[in-house]
Amino acid sequence: MSRKDEIIYATLELASEYGLKAVSMSQIADKVGIKKPSLYNHFRSKDEIMNEMYLFLREQARSRKSSLSPGDPAMLKNCSLGEILTGFMEGYMKFISDENMLKFFKVIYSERATSPAAAQIMLDETERMTAGVRNLFYALVVHGKMKNDNADIAALSYALTVHGIIDRQMDMVTAGKAEMSSIGAVPDEIKEYIKWFCRHMEAASE
Repeated sequence: MSRKDEIIYATLELASEYGLKAVSMSQIADKVGIKKPSLYNHFRSKDEIMNEMYLFLREQARSRKSSLSPGDPAMLKNCSLGEILTGFMEGYMKFISDENMLKFFKVIYSERATSPAAAQIMLDETERMTAGVRNLFYALVVHGKMKNDNADIAALSYALTVHGIIDRQMDMVTAGKAEMSSIGAVPDEIKEYIKWFCRHMEAASE
């Protein structure tokens, strides 16, 4: 593990326990076992650590996710629109429920109201998901699975609705009304939304 990786994991552990605002660069350096000036050789600020952490943990979580991609040609050919969208959501829920990714998002969710850096990370994540949905919808239209009815707006609507439901699920966990393990499963509200979406957007069978 590189020194940068050690700093990222140490910051994640401290932020998960105390909240990012309460963690100082000195505490991070102590956790890693280095002097504070050495820490600044790698990162200039906590915001820079969090930005690097997001990209690093995102890639780690993606590499550990082993589900079939909904954009796979065989799936696009052989599965219904509902099955493809459900598969997309199962993959995304596995991604965000990765142990370290989930710790990170809990920290970011608690910081985004007052931290521009945290808010930007959430914007980036929403944009990444929207872009992924948009590309999937283009493929679904080409393969005759979905109506060619403004895929861009459909993707934005779908992504923001899904993110809103996931936000609610995260709040329920924090409020003690749901178990942490529930984050790994596709929420019932998303399943119902997919059914509704398919009724309106699934292409007619030939």
